[in-house]
Amino acid sequence: MVPWLFLAVSVWGAAFTANALRPSRRWQFIGPSFFAEWLTAELAWWHLAWQAVATAVFAVLGAFSAWPGWLGLAITVASWVGLVAITREARTSADSVKAALVEVIGDEDPIRSLTPDAAAALRERRRERHPRLPFKLTDRRVERIGNLRYAPGAGRRHLLDVYRPRAGCRDAPVLLQIHGGGWVIGTKRQQALPLMMHMSAAGWVCVAANYRLSPKATWPDHLVDVKAALAWVREHIAEYGGDPDFVVVTGGSAGGHLAALVGLTANRPEYQPGFESADTSVAAAVPIYGVYDLLDLFEHHGPKGRGHAWLAKMIMKATAEEEPERYRSASPIEQVHPDVPPFLVVHGSADNLVPVDQARRFVRDMRAVSRAPVGYAEIRGASHAFEVFHSVRTGNVVAGIDEFLTWLHGRHVAVRETSVSRAVGASPGDR
Repeated sequence: MVPWLFLAVSVWGAAFTANALRPSRRWQFIGPSFFAEWLTAELAWWHLAWQAVATAVFAVLGAFSAWPGWLGLAITVASWVGLVAITREARTSADSVKAALVEVIGDEDPIRSLTPDAAAALRERRRERHPRLPFKLTDRRVERIGNLRYAPGAGRRHLLDVYRPRAGCRDAPVLLQIHGGGWVIGTKRQQALPLMMHMSAAGWVCVAANYRLSPKATWPDHLVDVKAALAWVREHIAEYGGDPDFVVVTGGSAGGHLAALVGLTANRPEYQPGFESADTSVAAAVPIYGVYDLLDLFEHHGPKGRGHAWLAKMIMKATAEEEPERYRSASPIEQVHPDVPPFLVVHGSADNLVPVDQARRFVRDMRAVSRAPVGYAEIRGASHAFEVFHSVRTGNVVAGIDEFLTWLHGRHVAVRETSVSRAVGASPGDR
């Protein structure tokens, strides 16, 4: 009995490994393939550990007294080889991020463009070790000020949280985080916590906002709410130590879609009803595994037509045939233009929810027209939502985003100081 039970457990563990190595490409919001890939690919060493412990326990219980046990051992060893390969692939994320930074910055090391103090701080952060516990998503150096209302109505959907250094800050750069969840689920406290903890500990002020969800909300309600949160940041973030003149936006999945649109639709009055005069421009956008083409999103996943029907019923409240312009206006790839802020696009090559081709095409179109730099980090083997908790890939991507944003903020500070110096040095007749 024990050898057969060990064989069953071995097959079960190997199935997780195989799915992480070659995930299903069917569209599945809550499908087992996605969750199995996600948790195995990002926690490969933990899977190897539980399989090793299970093997040891079964060995003591006599699993190798019959041939099914030895077959189970062979399957388990093959699974371990696969898990080691997954871990080695995860480490290549550092190279992908570095290549993206070189594309944007034009230098192997952004430190060379920073002030001495900023360079020293970044060097110190590079020496920090990534958290070893995947789900330890707090940092004693960071305080959270929760549930601040940024717009009237909508209950808890118009609330945001502010994360800032516990030691205090003044005129700190600001990062606005937009959660994902297919525009129908999700909250401000579920995603990007590794990034926000890292950036807040580094001296940034981070803001995570809820927004109205479908099916109650109809596009573009989601974008309107995010812009209302951004308008609140402009008006109030100085009270929490932030600099309203330097705000960047990020988000994952549906949040990546919204982050991209925030960067592409600055100050568009149709998305700012009642606050048309508010400045909703951003200094940069960092969409992560975002959706960039709503018309193409479901073409290669699941039974043809089902995904489009879901999108029309739940989010858009109209089909693409009925209102094609609404779908185009909601697709970042259709909103590309020359006057956009710098972008850093991050996407996993093994994403089985949002095809990586969406990111590739979006970046290609952006680079063709944008006057600002557009970086692209394609993370080998990464699944959707790979950076929700701590992992090898999460640490490398968070560090890369830190360097990209630190470089941009350094440029912002240099321009501001140059402007001040010129104003101070001008003669009275020139002023």
